[in-house]
Amino acid sequence: MKPIQLKKHIVFEDDDFIVINKPPFISSLFDRNAPISIQNEIKNYCQTATLAHRLDKNTSGCLIAAKHENAYKHIALQFEKRETKKVYHAIVDGQLNVEEELVDVPLLKTNKASSIVSGNGKPAATFFKTLQIFKNHTLMACQPVTGKFHQIRVHLQYIGYPIAADELYGGKVPYLSELVRKYKPGKRDENPMIGRFALHASSIKFKNMKNQEVRAEADYPKDFAVFLKLLQKNASI
Repeated sequence: MKPIQLKKHIVFEDDDFIVINKPPFISSLFDRNAPISIQNEIKNYCQTATLAHRLDKNTSGCLIAAKHENAYKHIALQFEKRETKKVYHAIVDGQLNVEEELVDVPLLKTNKASSIVSGNGKPAATFFKTLQIFKNHTLMACQPVTGKFHQIRVHLQYIGYPIAADELYGGKVPYLSELVRKYKPGKRDENPMIGRFALHASSIKFKNMKNQEVRAEADYPKDFAVFLKLLQKNASI
């Protein structure tokens, strides 16, 4: 994988913070098995910058970096006090119609790769809201109150609506042939409508060094946008 042009992915920047629209398939932190990471790219852009949090490798969207130590302490305290407001968009399997549903069940990290709902776990809460319903999928807004490992993914699995293509947590890989009756297969095997689980960190709110609220938004990356357009064209209800 080639290094990214980080400047093209910046959606907010001031003297203290940078918010990046992280592309999918790139690790947030250094990964010995990957040639690039957002952590390395941000250091190349601003040598003193440090990521304030992380996103899963396959999750795209808003990621904050602090340019200096005081800024890092300032944003870290906001994360600790749950004062930042993050909204993710997810395309899930099935039709789910909720105005504002709170899922509040504890999560236990079983190993480095997954989490489960467990009474022995730590408190975890996420608000869910329906944005658009399709024949076999739903576009959801997800607002985590806490920040546990794979929280949104596990909570959606728990209520029976796993994220599309999230096979780790029961999501089905989506194919256009399942939506189009007269689908004509090509000579090659059909590719899925999206090649990763459909989760995107759409926006984030935090306070700058002057304690003024900042809201940064990240556009959908191409793969998420194409998946959604295919649903809107072929699976609208």
